[in-house]
Amino acid sequence: MAALRQATGIMHVRTDGTGLRDITREASAWVREQGMAQGLLTLLCRHTSASLTVQENADPDVQVDLETAMTRLAPRDHPWVHGYEGPDDMPAHIRTVLSGVHLSVPLMEGRLALGTWQGIYLWEHRDRPHERQIALHLMGA
Repeated sequence: MAALRQATGIMHVRTDGTGLRDITREASAWVREQGMAQGLLTLLCRHTSASLTVQENADPDVQVDLETAMTRLAPRDHPWVHGYEGPDDMPAHIRTVLSGVHLSVPLMEGRLALGTWQGIYLWEHRDRPHERQIALHLMGA
């Protein structure tokens, strides 16, 4: 039996403002560089106004509908108490709570065990562009 190994890293992701950014390719490339065949990848978004999600990667209309749903759940025009950084600030925090900041994806035979239509997305909840950091931890053999 092979000894368990660990690897950690930081992925930098530039966003263009509100929306989902597919980071599957970047995460997969980092995993391949670690040279493990089996294991578990954990990703953590190091921010409180952006999140991570596994979502459909085939039909872009899914992303449009997700944004529409989030806008209804956390509208920018609500009189939120917290708003130091503008009207998108508090809604971004609410969206992050609803969608989450961490994911775990199994590694099987050297590949992330995502379904056919699944991708890993960073979901930017702020209106302006940001550079986001995703902490990566891979444990496996």
